[in-house]
Amino acid sequence: MYTPGIFQLVSFLIGLLFGSFLNVCISRLPRHESVVTPRSRCPECGKPIRWYDNFPILSWILLRGRCRDCKTSITWRYPVVELSVGIWFWITTSTFLSNFSRIHDFGGRLSIEDAPRVIAALLIAILGFLLIGLMVMDWQTMILPNAFTIGGIVVALFLVCIQAIFLAPGEDEVHLTKHSLHLTSPGGVTDHGNLFLTGPESLIFGRIAAICGAALLLLVIRWLYKALRHREGMGLGDVKLIAMIAAFLGFWPAILSLFVGTFVAAGYGALLLARGKAGVTSKLAFGSFLCAGGLVAALYGNRLIDMYIAFLR
Repeated sequence: MYTPGIFQLVSFLIGLLFGSFLNVCISRLPRHESVVTPRSRCPECGKPIRWYDNFPILSWILLRGRCRDCKTSITWRYPVVELSVGIWFWITTSTFLSNFSRIHDFGGRLSIEDAPRVIAALLIAILGFLLIGLMVMDWQTMILPNAFTIGGIVVALFLVCIQAIFLAPGEDEVHLTKHSLHLTSPGGVTDHGNLFLTGPESLIFGRIAAICGAALLLLVIRWLYKALRHREGMGLGDVKLIAMIAAFLGFWPAILSLFVGTFVAAGYGALLLARGKAGVTSKLAFGSFLCAGGLVAALYGNRLIDMYIAFLR
């Protein structure tokens, strides 16, 4: 018998495994090292990590956060990243299941009509994986590797193209100003308008436009800051990061992530200034805050944007 908890548990466990791999990426990508070879090893003594010491979270607890050979402390980052990805996958699965009107509509089986929802859930899961990794990498090294940002854009566009194939007839179509009116009954008309973009064209071209628009916005901000302050204020990595978020979520959720990231970064910077731990020229890992904003936008973006639109009416 189908129970949602089984799927959520499986997704959580898969997330732990992906989190373990993400830790490898976090350690190696900023140093331009391969994430495939050599095998994971202790950075202090160089001894390869045994297979039974590679279980996510559990091994760290059993080893009491220390290397089995040299007893050097293993940073708490490893279990936190693994747990974060596991929770993210669990949330993604829960959100996917909630899209069914009744839980029994799913029943543990998928049909071709469910493909767009499956791909949408996959997009959110992958985005969370990338953002968690980029958040940690930027915080530790001030580097946002192209393998995650540019690679993420490519993956997102590929999945969006697949999603477009499975759109229902008429879904996401864009119509221009209506020109033709057809009499349907005395005093009544039917006006379908002129089709401008089909659903697949609208989805794919719209996402490409979102990438370009979000990247251009940050490029303009970067240029204005440099023109006014005569120094770099934002790296190109941040530009590629906002473009990646737009590739997964669209333009307005990407702008929401920028707003949230800027707001949180400003608050953190003000706190550092108040405590005397930073100056006006100190650098912040803005990409990390932008990633946090992206996670918020992925979970609550559409709801927050709808609330904002309703507030303006």
